[in-house]
Amino acid sequence: MTTETSLLLSATDAAAAVGVSRSGFWKLHASARVPSPVRIGRRVLWRRNDLEEWVEQGCPSRDRFEAMRGTRP
Repeated sequence: MTTETSLLLSATDAAAAVGVSRSGFWKLHASARVPSPVRIGRRVLWRRNDLEEWVEQGCPSRDRFEAMRGTRP
């Protein structure tokens, strides 16, 4: 399965998808500026559709993004 068709992305792939460095993506995550990840075992992964929607909405903070969607993790 290629990254373009994966439903869940690693931090490296999520960073590439949104156009930032891997370390930059982790900083965004640490400051709650990207959507919440999911955990599968020890892996931390991001839903592709969450990232796409987040970008379409102008990259709001995690709290604002979740409020806009009406979801809370």
